[in-house]
Amino acid sequence: MAALPDYVCILLEGAGEEFDPGVVVSEMERGLAKMRVGQSRVVVEVPASMMFYEQQDTISFDTWYFQTIKRIGFFDWLNPRTNQLLSVRFKGGNIGKLVPVTSGYALAKRDVTLQYLR
Repeated sequence: MAALPDYVCILLEGAGEEFDPGVVVSEMERGLAKMRVGQSRVVVEVPASMMFYEQQDTISFDTWYFQTIKRIGFFDWLNPRTNQLLSVRFKGGNIGKLVPVTSGYALAKRDVTLQYLR
């Protein structure tokens, strides 16, 4: 399986993890609604920023994204909260807008959302 390239730094500052609990709710005429588990596994979403510290890193990442994971593929990522190696993908294949932090894209970032099954 592909791995996120070493030159990409994932920043999780201000980020968190969120998931849809996969619960089916049936409203009742009286009293509390009945609930049941509708999915055995849930999709967890992790918003993050990817930092690139050289202009060449942004070009290399584009090549990795289009040729290695082919925009929708899964790749290995070490979750810093749990220290587990997870198979993740970019939500909807979207890697966000490349934003230069300094002139000439010597320092740049992309805001992304990672997804994995729990």
